[in-house]
Amino acid sequence: MEVRSATKLQCQRIGCNAMFTDDDNPDGSCRFHASPFFHDGMKEWSCCKQRSHDFTLFLEIPGCKTGKHTTEKPVLAKPAPRQPVTVPTSSPHGNAATKDSCSRCRQGFFCSDHGSQPKEQTSQQALNTLVQVQEEKIESLAPAPVKKVVIDINQPQVCKNKGCGKTFKERDNHETACSYHPGPAVFHDRLRGWKCCDVHVKEFDEFMEIPPCTKGWHSSSSADQAV
Repeated sequence: MEVRSATKLQCQRIGCNAMFTDDDNPDGSCRFHASPFFHDGMKEWSCCKQRSHDFTLFLEIPGCKTGKHTTEKPVLAKPAPRQPVTVPTSSPHGNAATKDSCSRCRQGFFCSDHGSQPKEQTSQQALNTLVQVQEEKIESLAPAPVKKVVIDINQPQVCKNKGCGKTFKERDNHETACSYHPGPAVFHDRLRGWKCCDVHVKEFDEFMEIPPCTKGWHSSSSADQAV
């Protein structure tokens, strides 16, 4: 009779890191990503093409693949180089649109196909467009209402501090419970590392294994950084 281990293990798939046992590891219990891709400050998952400039938000993108948890480290596939996209250019003579139907002319901008509009009309239209853009920016900066969240001290939560990701209960939380990186993460010239402890490596899996350099409280919110 086969005897399975009840020891809790940590899944090594990228984007998961959950704790599991051999007895409790059904198919579909693990959500993970295939491999990351970094280019010009942008972080992207090659499997689902979701991207982010912020490394913390990048790691919080939910996994797009499902399967069983595993302790085997994934082999990261190197993404194929992106093919340059050729943008077709249009000839001014082939554009039969009039000033009334041209979006640039109607907004008061200079249009090479139809020439410039009268100076007074162009200035007024540009001013109206600028006012509209400023009003939209003001509306977008309005603070969202703060929602009060009541947390059960016995409810399992996942720590969002960089480099931690462990499951904890608030009743067991204390000022040295969490080992994490205060950050930020640094990606430059094919090197990946943490500014807080000045450690840099070349491979992504090596970067994920850099030991945390700071201790503090666990935090279930990415907006709250442990102190």
